Amino acid sequence: MSRKQEYAGRRRRVLELADRGLSVKEIITETGITMATIYRWLKEAGVGKIEQRTTLTDEIRQQVIDAFPRLRDTRLVAEEVGVSWRSARRILIEAGMLEPQHRVGAPENIAGKQQFRALITQGDTIKEAAHKVGVSVDTGRRWHKELNGLAPRKRVAARSDKQRVPPPMTEPRPINARFLNQDERLSIADGLNAGWTLTVIAEQLKRSTSSISREITRNSVDGLYLPYRAHQHAAHRRCRPKTAKLAVDGPLRHAVAAGLADRLSPEQISHRLVAEYPDDESMRVSTETIYQALYIQARGGLKREVEAALRTGRARRIPHKKPAERQPRFTDDMVMISARPAEIEDRAVPGHWEGDLIMGAGNKTAIGTLVERATRYVMLLHLPNGHNADQVRDALVTTIGQLPTHLRGSLTWDQGSEMARHKQFTIATDVPVYFCEPASPWQRGSNENTNGLLRQYFPKGTDLSVYSPLDLEAVAQQMNRRPRKTLDWETPAERLTKLLPTTI
Repeated sequence: MSRKQEYAGRRRRVLELADRGLSVKEIITETGITMATIYRWLKEAGVGKIEQRTTLTDEIRQQVIDAFPRLRDTRLVAEEVGVSWRSARRILIEAGMLEPQHRVGAPENIAGKQQFRALITQGDTIKEAAHKVGVSVDTGRRWHKELNGLAPRKRVAARSDKQRVPPPMTEPRPINARFLNQDERLSIADGLNAGWTLTVIAEQLKRSTSSISREITRNSVDGLYLPYRAHQHAAHRRCRPKTAKLAVDGPLRHAVAAGLADRLSPEQISHRLVAEYPDDESMRVSTETIYQALYIQARGGLKREVEAALRTGRARRIPHKKPAERQPRFTDDMVMISARPAEIEDRAVPGHWEGDLIMGAGNKTAIGTLVERATRYVMLLHLPNGHNADQVRDALVTTIGQLPTHLRGSLTWDQGSEMARHKQFTIATDVPVYFCEPASPWQRGSNENTNGLLRQYFPKGTDLSVYSPLDLEAVAQQMNRRPRKTLDWETPAERLTKLLPTTI
């Protein structure tokens, strides 16, 4: 059966079920087709809205009324009786067992709210207090928010800029230790509920009694201290928005603009202003303030101007993670170059190697390079089939395995993906691998220098797969016969020959 035939069959099945009187929910259960698709097919077929088969009979209404005193939750009642939540709520409101949603001018259950507040203060949960007062859990949650200064969310009409609703009072940033934090305010509320005096509460929090007294007086409602509301009001009072320095037209803004036009960096501009205006405090601006002004303009549509002003050409900030927050490069743990023994650092003992890849055209082909740190002796890895982690591992195991044991000291490499199998290489050869820091090629200086010399034989942008193992061996021998200034004009082969007897 083709997909077109299958589609037509499923559509026909939906229309048949709808014609038999099944609801959309029942059709979904029967066919597994999404609600959007069913409605679209029904609309295309000219089928009107499917009425729900559940009719609110007197029997169903009585079941809802009988279940509510026992369950005390509209949704649970709706699930038990088998009606929608809205239908159950409407039945309960008509029966006087549930108050309607709050409307302007509607009478509020003041006595019930006061009783609810007292029960919450005594330690009851919202659900327990709501059941004892005789209201729904939803009403209890709404009352609890009101008691803590959190008004329920309401849809508001679009307003002008002058009538804009202020943002919610949230904690903007970590506060100084000299201010009361939320945990301390909760401790104050717990102490008051336990009957402690202000002096005892102050001693527990290591605060002055006057600070506790002012806090309670400022944030109590009808004699009840509300810690969450108190903390939100305190956080809102700490926000003192002011106009940014560079948002105001003046000498400072002109000086910064002139520096950017002269292609100075924000850091250079900030320090230069101190030197040019040593006695004028108004001509001070931090590097971060300049960056923030630039990037805010980029978000406002001045992307091209900001790209021209900044040396990086970026119109969007890039977050930089701290070294401890960065994800590890490989699955297996890396041993960094900082843990490399001192005998490797001073090049006193031969047998410690540095490695890397020379890349060909389009990074599609590669040749592996190995340089011995003490003698600058070179070995080349033949990689005819690619340079992924498995292929580089096998080439390294083969090449290092040809060396005598006393020349298998260590291997230093960068964090390229070709070394993802470094642990398997170490197990096979007993040679530890040390990794350089990111973007630090100078930590493998001998290898980087040698790679530059090898480009005389393997130019950039060429296909490196055309070179055979014999070609690589010929190049390595010629490199090892080349006199080196760092070796007092000896060749790497001569220096290695001299050192070999001392290492046996």
